[in-house]
Amino acid sequence: MLAVVPIIYAVIDLRDDGNLTRLGNNVVEGLSNGAIIALVALGYTLVYGIIELINFAHGEIFMIGGFVAFGLYGTLGLTPETGAFGLIVGLLVILIISALASGSLNTMIERVAYRPLRNAPKLAPLITAVGFSFILQNVGILWLGASQKSVPDLLGSQSELFNVFGLSISRGDLLAVVATVPLVVLLTAFIGRSRLGKAMRATAQDPEAARLMGINVDTTISLTFLLGGLLAGAAGLINTLYNTQVWYFQGFQAGLLAFTAAVMGGIGNIRGAVIGGLIIGVIQGIFDNRIGNEWTPAFVFGYLVLIMVFRPQGLIGEETREAG
Repeated sequence: MLAVVPIIYAVIDLRDDGNLTRLGNNVVEGLSNGAIIALVALGYTLVYGIIELINFAHGEIFMIGGFVAFGLYGTLGLTPETGAFGLIVGLLVILIISALASGSLNTMIERVAYRPLRNAPKLAPLITAVGFSFILQNVGILWLGASQKSVPDLLGSQSELFNVFGLSISRGDLLAVVATVPLVVLLTAFIGRSRLGKAMRATAQDPEAARLMGINVDTTISLTFLLGGLLAGAAGLINTLYNTQVWYFQGFQAGLLAFTAAVMGGIGNIRGAVIGGLIIGVIQGIFDNRIGNEWTPAFVFGYLVLIMVFRPQGLIGEETREAG
C-alpha cells in the first residue's frame, strides 16, 4: 500500500482521460530516471551489505563515469550525424571504458582509504568517504569547470520512438530501461550463482567465518567495490545520453537519491535498491510536473520517513549481521 501513496494526488480525477494520459507519461519519465537511480543505488547496497559502510563517495564515482563518457565522445569522434553502426560500436567502447574507469577508481579508494580503517570506529571510514566525495567534486571542477556542460544528443533522447495509447515512449526512455535491466540481471546472476558471488555473500554474513573457510576477504571486498563502480560508470554513460549534460555536482544529487532508494528498498538488498530507485523516479516524474521540482525533495524524503516509521528495514527488508 505504501507504494501507491505518491500517486494519489495525481489520480484524484480518473474520469479525466487527459489527466490519466499525462499521469502515464509522467510515470514513464519517472521509470526512466528511476532506472538510472537504481543502478547507482546498487553500489550503495552492495558495499553496505558486505562491510556496513555508507560509501558517500559513490555518487562522485557516477559523476566521473559521466565525465569519462563525455570526454570519449570527442576522442572517438561521435556526433549526432554518426551512422547507426558507428554509434553502436562507439557507445559500447565508451560503456566499457567508463565502467572500468569508475570501477578502478572505486577499488583504489577502497584500497587506499577504507581498508586501513577496517577495524577503526565506524565514524572514521564514514568521514573519509565524505572527504573523498569533496575531493572528487573538485576533480570534476578542475576537469570541466563549475558550470553545467551540454553534451551532444547522440541518440535524440527526447525524440518520440513510438506511442502506445497516448503514452509517448522516447528513445531515452527505452535506452534507460533496456540498458539497466540486463545489468541488474547479470549482477543478480553473478552474486547468486558464481563462486565469487557466493564468497561475497559469505563475507557479508560473517567475514571471520568466511576467512576461516579459505575466502580471501580483502579481495572479496575489493571485488564488491569494483562491481559497484562498474555499475556507477555504466549509469554515468546512460545518464549522459539521457539528460545530455554533465556537471560536477550531479554526483552529489544522484548519490543522495540513490542512497535514499537503497534505504527505502532495504539496504543490503539488490531487489530493494531497484524498487526504491524506481519509486523515487516515479515520485520525481509526477511531482516535478504536477507541483514543481522545488517541492519534489520534500515528497521524496517525506515518503522515506513514512516507510521508515512503518517498516524500518525497508520495503524488502534484509537482516544484516551485527557489528562485532
